[in-house]
Amino acid sequence: MFKGTFTALITPFNASGSVDYGRFKAIIEHQIAHGVDGIIPVGTTGESPTLNVEEHLKVIETAVAVASTKIKVVAGTGANATDEAIELTREAKALGADGTLQVSPYYNKPNLEGMYRHFSIIADVGLPVMLYNVPGRTGREIAIETIARLAAHPSVVAVKEAGGDANRVSLIRDACSIAVLSGDDSLTLPMLSVGAVGVVSVASNLIPREVSNMTRFALNGDFIEALDIHERYFPLFRDLFIDSNPIPVKYAMARLGHCEEVYRLPMCEMSAKNKAILDATLKAVGLL
Repeated sequence: MFKGTFTALITPFNASGSVDYGRFKAIIEHQIAHGVDGIIPVGTTGESPTLNVEEHLKVIETAVAVASTKIKVVAGTGANATDEAIELTREAKALGADGTLQVSPYYNKPNLEGMYRHFSIIADVGLPVMLYNVPGRTGREIAIETIARLAAHPSVVAVKEAGGDANRVSLIRDACSIAVLSGDDSLTLPMLSVGAVGVVSVASNLIPREVSNMTRFALNGDFIEALDIHERYFPLFRDLFIDSNPIPVKYAMARLGHCEEVYRLPMCEMSAKNKAILDATLKAVGLL
């Protein structure tokens, strides 16, 4: 169900700090026009921790309305409180989302059984679930054995791997049958080469066509063409994480005219040094 390129969308803000729904719609339309397979609103890249519940749901509703039946919408509805994640997931299902991205509970660090029960009861809502393994942000990895147990649930259909280890693709595929998507742009091609079926991409906010083409080439077995795109844009894949995501990509999107460079605390702008580095990279890959 989840295969290809899924863009982890930024959430644009007005100068006042409110959500800029007009720019958000334009960003989604740009994604559709440039060939992505799906979008993921209100994930980490969408600054979901700083959106209130009303904004969170309106962003999902807007994404569904614009994407319609053209591409899939996988809504970020995870939380470290299971009840909150269930409620957000129910709302996303009612709004017409195609799936939910469920991050592993952060800060409270559940044991294996707690992790399994958390995801399992959310999956009972009936919206297709993409698990999200990102231990660098959550402090807890989703164990391979837990993924294998969850894969038996009919609604748990995919896992986004953002732990920086391409070996996890093979370990997961050896343990169970579940779709694996790269959660790191720089590891997308290596992961695709060993059985991943797509990517949840930050870079595709900026280069949706190119990331989509790279993914499709690899899935079709044309790794020479895919490698050409990977090597051309690797400096961008690298430098979009020169600071905490989504600070660099939002700066870059602002430089390209897609949004204002506005964040909500505790996120704030990059240093002048990092801006200069990213500017040079944007120029080197032909975006500026």
